[in-house]
Amino acid sequence: MNITRRNFIKATGLGAATITLGNIGCSSASAQGYSKQLKIKGAREVISICPYCSVCCHFIAHVKDGKVVSTEGDPGYPVSQGALCAKGSAMLSQINDNKRVLNCLYRAPFSDKWEEKSYGWMVDRVAQKIKETRDKHFKEKNEAGQTVNRIDEIFHLGSSQMDNEELAVTGQAMRTMGVVHIDHQARV
Repeated sequence: MNITRRNFIKATGLGAATITLGNIGCSSASAQGYSKQLKIKGAREVISICPYCSVCCHFIAHVKDGKVVSTEGDPGYPVSQGALCAKGSAMLSQINDNKRVLNCLYRAPFSDKWEEKSYGWMVDRVAQKIKETRDKHFKEKNEAGQTVNRIDEIFHLGSSQMDNEELAVTGQAMRTMGVVHIDHQARV
């Protein structure tokens, strides 16, 4: 590396100027902090849960005029202490994405278009399909003649967003219907 006298003097002067400006309060940290306050000024803080894994990290959403304007990790959450993974850090862009589906969409068999349906209609439709499948495939006895009371054609995958009580009730409901293929997203 060839350092000339002129380049050495330039580098020294630049370093001295940077240190001086930093010491008199010209730092980008305060400007960044101030600009963030402008963005969320007047916004309401709402604590929510990241939906991506079983850790269920809390994040703080800043809501202004009915729109989420900022998200950040919750430093009060003991597991992550405010840190978020890449998916959790991208929460703001995912929440405000104009391609995000906000209503129930249904595509009838052999149809090429989606129809908007109500949540009530969708719940009834899912319940109807579960009942049809259970009625068609329920096995009381296996090939050896033993009583099994099960259905192999339905699988249940639990959600990491459910608490222990919800999981217990859901597991009991699945077993009551005869579902034996049960797993959980947090284990996967």
